[in-house]
Amino acid sequence: MGVSDQLDKASASLKDISSKASEAEANVQAAKTKKKAQLEQQVDAARSSAQSASDEINASLNEVDDEIASGWAEVQGQWKAHVAKIRQDADAKKVAHDAKQAEKRAQRAEAQAEDAVYFAAVALQEAYYQILDAALARLDADEAAAKAGRRRRLRDVSTSSRALIVCPQPAELGDRSGLGLG
Repeated sequence: MGVSDQLDKASASLKDISSKASEAEANVQAAKTKKKAQLEQQVDAARSSAQSASDEINASLNEVDDEIASGWAEVQGQWKAHVAKIRQDADAKKVAHDAKQAEKRAQRAEAQAEDAVYFAAVALQEAYYQILDAALARLDADEAAAKAGRRRRLRDVSTSSRALIVCPQPAELGDRSGLGLG
C-alpha cells in the first residue's frame, strides 16, 4: 500500500473517531436533562458499546504481528482490568443509599470519567504519531526499494558492458578480410 493510500485510510479512521467523539459529546450534553431511568438505559447502552469495541480490538490484535500486538495487548489488558474494576466497584456501590457514600461514588465516577477522556486523548495523540511514523517508514521503504532497483540496473548495465569488451560478438568485429585476419 502506498503512502497516499495509507494516509487516506488513517484519515478515514480519524474522521470516524471524531464523529464518535462528537456523538458522545452530544449524548453527554443530552444526559443532563434525562430522568434517572433514561440515564440508566443510556449507561447500559454505552457499557455494551464499549464492551463491543473492546472485543473488536481483541479480535483485531489476534490478527496482528505478535511483536506489535504484545505491546498493545499489554496496554489493553491493563485498561480492561482497570475498566473491570471500575465497573465492579460501580455495580457494588449502586446498592449504597447513604448520601455520603453516594456522593463519594459520584466523585470517583466523575474522576474516572475524566481519566478515561484523558486516556482517549493521549491514545489519539499516539495514534496520530503512529500514522505519521508509518507514512515515513513507507516512504523510506519505497525509496530504498527504488535505490536498490537503480543499483541493480546499473550493475546489469556494467556487467553487460564488460561482457562486450571481454567477449566481443562477431557482428561487432566487422569484416575480417580488411583487417588481414582472414
